[in-house]
Amino acid sequence: MPKAVKAIGLMSGTSLDGIDAALLVTDGETVVRRGAALTVPYDVQTRIMLHAALEEARNVAEGAPVPYAIRDAERHITLAHAEAVRELIRKSGETDVDLIGFHGQTILHRPARRWTWQIGDGALLASLTGIDVVNDFRSADVKAGGQGAPLVPLYHAALVKTLAQPKPPLVVANIGGVANITYVGADIVGERVLAFDTGPGNAPIDDWVRTHTGEMLDQDGALARTGHIDVTALAAMLDNPFFAAPPPKSLDRMDFGTKAVAHLSPADGAATLTAFTAVALTRARDHFPEPANAWIICGGGRHNGALMAQLRSRLNVPVMTAEDAGWAGDFIEAEAFAFLAVRSANGLSLSLPSTTGVAMPMTGGRFHRAPKPSL
Repeated sequence: MPKAVKAIGLMSGTSLDGIDAALLVTDGETVVRRGAALTVPYDVQTRIMLHAALEEARNVAEGAPVPYAIRDAERHITLAHAEAVRELIRKSGETDVDLIGFHGQTILHRPARRWTWQIGDGALLASLTGIDVVNDFRSADVKAGGQGAPLVPLYHAALVKTLAQPKPPLVVANIGGVANITYVGADIVGERVLAFDTGPGNAPIDDWVRTHTGEMLDQDGALARTGHIDVTALAAMLDNPFFAAPPPKSLDRMDFGTKAVAHLSPADGAATLTAFTAVALTRARDHFPEPANAWIICGGGRHNGALMAQLRSRLNVPVMTAEDAGWAGDFIEAEAFAFLAVRSANGLSLSLPSTTGVAMPMTGGRFHRAPKPSL
């Protein structure tokens, strides 16, 4: 039976807002203890650098030399992640960390071409921190024909097992740059887990607001609340074959933009993009084997009051935040990559046919041993 170890999970999501770091004690199957966590926001320079890397990646052929802008961004965020680890250890006082799960930054995700690209130098991070590192969690699944995303569902299922109420079937929705759901069925012992990306999350809203107001996001949905939903633009965005396609399915951050609302005022554009994210999430119900008793919302989108109001009005079941369930909503993905790092080190699966579409349960990740201190 695997022993529980102390791991740090690191997540830099598609919203490009910063690094989440969290401590977790786990054997890769159960959650023994959730520990300290923190967020290190990216400064403006880093966000600009990452946006440039995203744009650059779209023009790079697989196997071609990596452009300097991407190599520079990779080193830059690896150094930033190392500092996040140091800060978390200082904050927690827990120095006996066994493992780091380092997601890195996704700059391209093209599973149909069996290619996914997360930048982040695992060997360098191990050297900088003195702690063993697991990174590159998605590539094995994608190369085996899976979507490579979402990868958090097995951790969602582990968290659901800790709840007394509400009872499954439950949905855990993560609204980051892209939105995804994990459906955990009533047969929780058998881990009846279904997961897929539902559509856009915060990314188009954030991009719209940044372009029109200079702000990084629509704080609490304030701009969207002052606007009106353009039903024609909304229908045009929803007329996309992605939504009818059966799961598992996944998206790149850049797959949904703001072109359909370009003619709208800033407020109406924000309102329409917010409704788009909400409707796309609710359409996920078309793929559930049976209705869910409740939805638990994680990720930055749960702070958007306009978006949460839209979800509550459309779902007709209780819609809770992660905090309502007793979880740390800002850090679930970071905790998940600590959990997945331990699973990877133990040779356990990171994805299932029902979560990524891979043919069989698939392990993954690349292990980097921290160099031993010289005598």
